[in-house]
Amino acid sequence: MGAVELLNDSSSLYTEDYVGNVDLSDMGLVQTLRKALTSVKTGDSDLYHQIVEIMNRDMKEFHADPDAVAQLETVLKALSGSVSCIDIAHHSKLLSALFGMKLWDYRPNVMDALVNLVISLAISSGKYLDSCLNMLICNFLPPHWVIRNLSNPRVLNKKIEVLSRVHAALLKISILVPLTPSRLMPMLSQNMPKIYKKDHLIVVYVENLLKLENSSIGRVGGSMILDVVVERLRDLDLEIGWDDIPQDDSSRGMFDMELEDAVEGTINEGDELPARPLNQYKSGGSIASELLDKLMVIAFEHLESCQNDGRLDQVFENLFKSFENFILDTYKSKFSQFLMFYACSLDPENCGVKFASKLVDIFLFNKSPATRMSAVDYLASFLARGKFLPVSFVANMLKRLIDECVGYCRTCNDDIRPEVHPIFFSGCQAIMYVLCFRMKSILDVPRLWSQLTPLESILMHKLDPLRVCLPSVVAEFLKQAKAGGLFIVSDSFIFDNRLESELSSAFGGVNRLDTFFPFDPCLLKSSNSFISPNFIYWSMVKATYDEDEEDEYDAEVIVNGDEDSDEGEEGDIDYAMNKMSITPKHSFKNQMEKDRLLRMPSRIRPSTSPESL
Repeated sequence: MGAVELLNDSSSLYTEDYVGNVDLSDMGLVQTLRKALTSVKTGDSDLYHQIVEIMNRDMKEFHADPDAVAQLETVLKALSGSVSCIDIAHHSKLLSALFGMKLWDYRPNVMDALVNLVISLAISSGKYLDSCLNMLICNFLPPHWVIRNLSNPRVLNKKIEVLSRVHAALLKISILVPLTPSRLMPMLSQNMPKIYKKDHLIVVYVENLLKLENSSIGRVGGSMILDVVVERLRDLDLEIGWDDIPQDDSSRGMFDMELEDAVEGTINEGDELPARPLNQYKSGGSIASELLDKLMVIAFEHLESCQNDGRLDQVFENLFKSFENFILDTYKSKFSQFLMFYACSLDPENCGVKFASKLVDIFLFNKSPATRMSAVDYLASFLARGKFLPVSFVANMLKRLIDECVGYCRTCNDDIRPEVHPIFFSGCQAIMYVLCFRMKSILDVPRLWSQLTPLESILMHKLDPLRVCLPSVVAEFLKQAKAGGLFIVSDSFIFDNRLESELSSAFGGVNRLDTFFPFDPCLLKSSNSFISPNFIYWSMVKATYDEDEEDEYDAEVIVNGDEDSDEGEEGDIDYAMNKMSITPKHSFKNQMEKDRLLRMPSRIRPSTSPESL
């Protein structure tokens, strides 16, 4: 009897209790397939070619022929009991057909037979392990008809059927072959969809990577999986240029306004005007921003799951390593760093404290000046923006920075050129930036206030950081310091006339280090809904001064245009953002000072690289 006839006469072939223990109900078929495989070595390959033909059948013909479906299922089941006879030198066509098969093309019973064959082959010999793993991983990439129809319940059910089998197979192989995770990790990276394609295939792929991270495989390779995910998020982040995002009037100061109202549906305390999201640009950047937004949400939900499972602390350590490797020193990172912010918001006492402490340590002890400056910028932005951070902890972190700057002042040489002391100025600006957000709450606690007393000696030092740091930060800091009585010997302190100097203008060049504050409001709509409940917007800050007072440092509410203005369409975010802002009003000693102030950057942009120094 030929192989095809035997296959047609065979029905239920076996039931599998576990890999390697197959109870066959038709040993004759298995013997026939084994004979077909071994006969190839002697030149008798007729039965072998019939088997390969069944496995290579055209999909359209296959689905139209119920007998073909039964034949394939039967062949796959019989091959599971014949893997010891498969030889890569003589059965390359069969192996090629097998590894080219996609679970997405078949019904559940054929999928099960195919998966069992792959498992059996993977554990039978180390020489097939990589091919079996790669075949399974390729199913993390659904065909386009799946991607286009994920809202269809039948397609969604198909997705669940396929991917659940893939994950089960990978876990079973990893249990039986301990080296599986180490072999798997490079494949996961290599199969990651490229960003230039910019389709939603990457979304499904990342979902599966994070599911692996949450499995027993993740206990061994979790760090490498997070590296793959974070690197791709970073790459997509860099695809989105600030030129794609509408900016406010360049004449505004950094603390005039923020974009918290630019994300639809995220109205929080201090918000003033709802507007349309910023990720609706019709350009290449818009596709990247949409994908990044979805991926960030998937990552946020994964972190939530880790928190619920009690493993966030462990995952955070791996996540920080990925952050340090791919984001900390990255030029123009704008959104991917919010993974760290959100993880910290889920567990402030552990993750929040660790993140700030690690950044301080990098600033104090790392050998790379660029990395040290980047770390203190991240620290300043994190301490300023994290609503979940206790003021006592913020004050303690500031004290570490102040102590470092005091020590630097004691040991620095006589060369006062700003380019010689960039790390010092970065530390000074970080302190002032945080105090712009936190000064009042710190001054309300005398014990915490006392920790800031050495700051006056730093700012009065001959290096004169007030002339070098970002003028918008200096102006707001001095305004609050004067109103709150931060400095005891206030008469010796020059609060006024601290507008942008030539030193400040030259410091850092066009892409200035001092404009790098990475946790500015997140402009990705869905992602921001996770971030905003634990985020301090500038409009929420309770300053030390009374905004209604009329003096040279008054703050006045400026409404740009009246309510009936028809400038711009409803979706024009520039119009929406400019409707209202809170603008500090400064006195100007002369027109030159006014012109300099008006040239300040409109907001802190996290697109600026510390490498500019």
